[in-house]
Amino acid sequence: MHPNCSSNAVKGSLKTDFCSSNPNKLNHVTIVKNWHLSIVLPVVLALAADPIASLVDTAFVGHLGSVELAAVGVSVSIFNLVSRLFNVPLLNITTSFVAEEQALISKSKDDGGFEHQGKKVLPSVSTSLALADGLRIAEAVVLSVILGFLMNIMGIPMDSSMCGPAEQFLTWRAFGAPPVVIALATQGTFRGFKDTKTPLYAIGKYYSMPYVSSAGTLLNAILDVILIFPFGFGVGGAVVATVISEYLIAIILLWELNGKVELISPKIDWSKVSLYLKFGTFLVDRTIATLGTLTLATSLEARQGPIPMAGHQICVQIWLVVSLLTDALALSGQALLATNYSQANYQQARKVIYSVLKQIGLATGFPLAVFLFIGFEALSGLFTTDAEVLQIAWSGTLSQPVNAIAFVLHGLYYGVSDYEYVAVSMVVVGLISSAFLLVAAPLFSVGGVWNGLFLFMTLRVVAGFWR
Repeated sequence: MHPNCSSNAVKGSLKTDFCSSNPNKLNHVTIVKNWHLSIVLPVVLALAADPIASLVDTAFVGHLGSVELAAVGVSVSIFNLVSRLFNVPLLNITTSFVAEEQALISKSKDDGGFEHQGKKVLPSVSTSLALADGLRIAEAVVLSVILGFLMNIMGIPMDSSMCGPAEQFLTWRAFGAPPVVIALATQGTFRGFKDTKTPLYAIGKYYSMPYVSSAGTLLNAILDVILIFPFGFGVGGAVVATVISEYLIAIILLWELNGKVELISPKIDWSKVSLYLKFGTFLVDRTIATLGTLTLATSLEARQGPIPMAGHQICVQIWLVVSLLTDALALSGQALLATNYSQANYQQARKVIYSVLKQIGLATGFPLAVFLFIGFEALSGLFTTDAEVLQIAWSGTLSQPVNAIAFVLHGLYYGVSDYEYVAVSMVVVGLISSAFLLVAAPLFSVGGVWNGLFLFMTLRVVAGFWR
């Protein structure tokens, strides 16, 4: 019998696999099947809601014209730069900390001190929500105060035809920053519990229909149809629809979390606060390196005019949807890995790593690449009928195997809280890729930009395996 089989944190089907009669052999197929049924599939469906909503917006805005589509592309890039700078550290650290705290509580014999009035009391949850409360205000202020400065950096001067729609989009989008932060903090908590179904139910509409399109995405699509065309709000209608749907999602998630956990803990673990700040600093560095490279690519496209930027926006949206779906796999592996690593079950943790990389990363990345290769023309036709824009949008859609492995590798590093290595490696990768972009974009236009992004993802994979 495996020496760690006595731990009551390893339960159900995972315990059967980890504690088999042969401790040196793990049933990878069974684990992956269980992950897809209990963890991975709900995460994929829940994470799909936001990028699908962006795709819906892009599809409707694309029919307003190439200028509007290009303006939204620049605006989304600016919003992501500010939003993810704060949100990515919060989501990933919350997932790992809650998973580790849950595992340690499960392993202890005395659980009585971790409940209050039938709800769990976890300092990591209260800490993450308190930080989210501060971050939501900071994001809204940053987006409102330095809007013009950010647009200039992105290559959109005041006399540009893209300036008006982009400014309108970002002004309204700033109001949507607070619910996004709160929603990510609550989702990180549920994933730390390895409960990926509750966010799916909360975002995904009805308990009796858990695998339907999300309520937020559905509401966003309905409001897009109403506000953009019949009411004539244009780009403003698209962003208002998105903001309303995000508030709906945040309210539902907080309501669900409040039924399970004390949102305001009677005791504050200040050591957790310091760890959040320490690891958060590493992840902010990592996020700056990542988004800095992606924002540079968008800026270089924007400087070439509305047509190249519109094509870039279509390609980026399709690319991001598939990339975020693979990121869901990384988040699922992160929670499982954090649980085993915190309990010093290193052999089981190693098996989780191999399973995620071989059975999930590669098996998901290649089919997605084939799907994009076959279906890109039909997908891109939903966004615009401009032949020149569609020709440009073809660039850079076949890198999904590399993307999938890169996202999964980073999720595994988060699972063992090795944030420092992720930060340092991403800074190096970002600097190399940015230098390539600055040289290649003026020479090869769109091709140079997407070759630079492919180099960026490839170097992420190399850095991931280097460790």
